[in-house]
Amino acid sequence: MQEKKQVKSIPRKGDDLSEWYTQVCLRAQLVDYTPVRGCIALRPYGFALWELIQAEFDKRFKATGHHNAYFPLLIPESLLIKEAEHVEGFAPEVAWVTQGGGEELTERLAIRPTSEAIIGTMYSRWIQSHRDLPVLINQWCNVVRWEKATRPFLRTLEFLWQEGHTVHASEAEAAEEVQRMLEIYREVAEDVLAMPVIKGRKSENERFAGAVATYAIEALMPDGKALQAGTSHEFGQNFSKAYDIKFTDVDEQVKFGYTTSWGVSWRIIGGLIMTHGDDRGLVLPPAVAPYQVAIVPIMKTGDETVMPAAVQLRNTLASVVRVTLDDREQSPGWKFSEWEMRGVPLRVEIGPRDVAQNVVTVVRRDTLEKSTIPFDDVAARVPALLEEIRASLAARARKELDAHTVVATDRAAFVEALKRQDGFVLAPWCERSECELDIKAETSAVTRVIAGPADPGQVCAYCGKPAKVKAYFARSY
Repeated sequence: MQEKKQVKSIPRKGDDLSEWYTQVCLRAQLVDYTPVRGCIALRPYGFALWELIQAEFDKRFKATGHHNAYFPLLIPESLLIKEAEHVEGFAPEVAWVTQGGGEELTERLAIRPTSEAIIGTMYSRWIQSHRDLPVLINQWCNVVRWEKATRPFLRTLEFLWQEGHTVHASEAEAAEEVQRMLEIYREVAEDVLAMPVIKGRKSENERFAGAVATYAIEALMPDGKALQAGTSHEFGQNFSKAYDIKFTDVDEQVKFGYTTSWGVSWRIIGGLIMTHGDDRGLVLPPAVAPYQVAIVPIMKTGDETVMPAAVQLRNTLASVVRVTLDDREQSPGWKFSEWEMRGVPLRVEIGPRDVAQNVVTVVRRDTLEKSTIPFDDVAARVPALLEEIRASLAARARKELDAHTVVATDRAAFVEALKRQDGFVLAPWCERSECELDIKAETSAVTRVIAGPADPGQVCAYCGKPAKVKAYFARSY
């Protein structure tokens, strides 16, 4: 990422999504560029947004029996290469430490691109018996992948994420874990972030390096591209054999465990921005908005009634929502634009006339609709309004997803839809890797997830061979 200066206005979202996105990230004070290529600084407002999203996931992880832990950032090369397919998949993106304290290291240390290697090594020490299983651990951390083209949240050299790593006694139990965590990802994306997704299994070409099966949730962005928003992987015994994760089962036999891994990164923030934002800037779902309400006092010279009323209102609302009172010296109009840019779900305006009438003016960020509420009713009304905003954002986004998902069953319609890049294309597919590579070569699109089995007698929309599955295709970030 090259350093860019913040600007006073942003382009229209429909005219230049890429530049709109970048400027919203900067102007809304989510991030700033740093002297390190491809790395961003997460500003307090952006970090607060991440913390709230993190909390939504974290409480669900813990409710399903998972515990948080932490593992080293640096991974010895000898550990990383134990799982050959895993290393091959990540090799181009790994950053290496070769010197420390002025001395050349005898063994290179990888800066974690993901943590299967180090966590698998530790699990091999911690697990001896079936009584030690299942192991259900999650880690919140940063990782580094040496990306070439970068963009805030969507693709950066260093990024924040969570990675769950579990070990189970049976393949069935591990498979159940993978689906449980995938459903948590869907739940947070749709029910909290109001961002509709499709979910399903990845193709052989698109699955995680070293996995026997990868599942994902995929969101659709306004430019017709898919955004992978979360993944959940079945590893079978691949990693347990590579890192010697064994246990003595109830039948006294020593067996390898079945492992899983699942993760969501801050790229889900990028999806959130593009899904809900508009020409005025961010539009945040209430559950993860750092401020759910911004109070803007509108004072006239000599007035002594507005600020005490605004302070009282803030103190009243503080027990039910995250609220800020904007008492800065800038004009009310400047503040209106500022809080619209930063996506605060509700703006509450209060001036001398409002005080005299014992009311406030409330402005919804999603629709910009204004309404008047009695001062004494605000605390009771605001939570309901926030839920209306969440529901409205979810319905609007779902409508967009449905409108930009098409079904194609013949080659001409299939290829034309993919080249048009207008969204998801659902089509019968033969599930052959060669076919997917040919589709990618012609259209730049690949499968995003497999939706389920094909109907009897259907043929692949691209190659005409017997179809095995129905799959969603799209270009992606």
